[in-house]
Amino acid sequence: MGAGQSDGRPTVAVVGATGAVGSVMIEIMNARESVPWGEIRLIASPRSAGRTITVRGVEHTVRALSPEAFDDVDIAMFDVPDELSAEWAPVAVERGATVVDNSGAFRMDPQVPLVVPEVNGSRVTRRPKGIIANPNCTTLSMMAALGRLHEEFGLRELVVSSYQAASGSGQEGVDRLRAEIEAVAGKQVGDRAGDVAEALAAAGLPEQSPFRAPLALNAVPWCGSRKEDGWTSEELKVRNESRKILDLPELKVSATCVRVPVVTTHALAVHATFGREVSVEQARRSFEQAPSIVLRDDPDAPEGPDFPTPADVVGAEPTYVGRLRQAMDFPNTLDFFVCGDNLRKGAALNTYEIAETLVSHSSVGE
Repeated sequence: MGAGQSDGRPTVAVVGATGAVGSVMIEIMNARESVPWGEIRLIASPRSAGRTITVRGVEHTVRALSPEAFDDVDIAMFDVPDELSAEWAPVAVERGATVVDNSGAFRMDPQVPLVVPEVNGSRVTRRPKGIIANPNCTTLSMMAALGRLHEEFGLRELVVSSYQAASGSGQEGVDRLRAEIEAVAGKQVGDRAGDVAEALAAAGLPEQSPFRAPLALNAVPWCGSRKEDGWTSEELKVRNESRKILDLPELKVSATCVRVPVVTTHALAVHATFGREVSVEQARRSFEQAPSIVLRDDPDAPEGPDFPTPADVVGAEPTYVGRLRQAMDFPNTLDFFVCGDNLRKGAALNTYEIAETLVSHSSVGE
């Protein structure tokens, strides 16, 4: 199994254990006991070292990030900024660990597999650099559903509009959204151009913000950083990562990523064209047979149309799918709406499931 416990149980490290995603990862470890870990090692920045966190009923002291912290570790799950992953993931590998990295540092490296276990889990065994990458949370929110349909019907073209939660911008984004909501609460705003910005200024909120425009009572069609020809980094991630995960280097993809006033859970409107004939009934059966997908799609429900929304899905592990329709003017094309908790399935859960997959393949340390 590797360099960990002598009884054969693997040693796992959570790097960034005190951060938002690291905290969710610990929640998942407490809830899922599919892997009987040996030692569980929590690693964070020196300022967080010495804190104690209970994992699986045992109190653990957080260690400072250092080369020695990875000694005898079999799997190291990283949730730190790109630059820290780029520096420290190779160090962990040199010390004998297999790294599962949640940052963007290695996603497009051709020698690093980009893995969604229910879609391409077998790729965990092909990792020449000792690193496995976790996709971006936006891509992940739809990938279980897309991977399922691609397996049966052969995906050819993809058009996506994302509606991304403030937590995709980190805690700073969540704090800003809550401050903006408080600033406009109870005020008659939203019916005149500029009045939301005026309310934020009157409340003393700084102009500097994680968002390109006020997010409260608004939708902001800009996520990520500016890239060539007017595209954003988030939009290019959807395109490039979908191609790599599905092993479709020529897949036609167009994405528009929008920030919406939701704290947690990304939603996407998906327009997917397939190489083989597909019907709503076939897609429905496919989704219903997938253990990681919940189909919530009843336009004729007695109390009104039933479909998933971010507020329903936050805190949940599965991908939720609804509004499933046959595109009227496009052959072999389905339209549907997907919701996924961007901190769970979009980050911590998929990272942890990759680690579970590594153990199940008995390929740690090989």
